Amino acid sequence: MKRILITGASRGLGQTLASFLAAQGHSLILTARGEEGLRQLSIPDAKLVIGDIADVEHRESLRSVIAELGGVDIVINNASTLGLSPLPTLLEYPLEDLRQVFEVNTFAPIALLKSIESSLNSRATVINISSDAANGGYKGWGGYGASKAALDLLSLTLANELNGRQLSVISVDPGDMRTDMHQAAFPDEDISDRPLPSETLPFWAWLFGRIAEDAMSLSGQRFQAQADVWEVAA
Repeated sequence: MKRILITGASRGLGQTLASFLAAQGHSLILTARGEEGLRQLSIPDAKLVIGDIADVEHRESLRSVIAELGGVDIVINNASTLGLSPLPTLLEYPLEDLRQVFEVNTFAPIALLKSIESSLNSRATVINISSDAANGGYKGWGGYGASKAALDLLSLTLANELNGRQLSVISVDPGDMRTDMHQAAFPDEDISDRPLPSETLPFWAWLFGRIAEDAMSLSGQRFQAQADVWEVAA
C-alpha cells in the first residue's frame, strides 16, 4: 500500500479520491482549507493538515508531517481556485486576482514539491490535476485555463528533469464534473447534467493500477479521465 498526499481534499474530486483510496487500504495525508469537509470524510487513520497550500507556513507543516511519517509515494496536486465568479474576460480581470489564480494553481504545486522533495520516496509519482480549459481558450476561462496550461508544461518539464531519479510526473484532466467550483463558473445555470466526480473512478482505478505496474512508463503523459481511451499505445 502507498502513502498518498491529496491537496484540496475537502470537497469535489479530492474528497472522492480520498474516500476511494482509503477503501483500497492506502495511507492518506489530506490537506485543504476546509476543515469541516475533511472531517466529514471520517477516515480514521488519515492525517489531516488544515491550511492553504499557497501559504508557505502550511507547506512547511506538510513537510514536517510527511517527514515524520517516513515520506510519501504519491502526491496528488488537486487544490485549485477558479478565481472570480462570474468569470471575467482577461482584459477585465483585476491583476491581483489573476495573480492569485496562478499562485494557487501553478506556483503552489511546484512550491509544495520543492518543500517535500527530500521526502519523495523511491519511484514516487506526482499527479497534477489539469483541466480541459488548459486547451480550450474559452471566453471567461482565460485566467484559470492559463494557470492549468502552465501547470501542464511544468508537469512535462518535471517529468523530463526527474526521469533520472525514477520519479514520475503526470497530468490528469478529469473533465467537466458536478462540483462547487463548476457551479461557481456557471452561477445561473443548472449543471445537474454534469457527472459527479465519482463517475471518474473507473479511470482512477485503472491509473493507480498502472502506477503500481510501471509508473515510469506513464511519466510525462497527460490523461483525460472521461476520454473513451485512457492510454494511446506508443
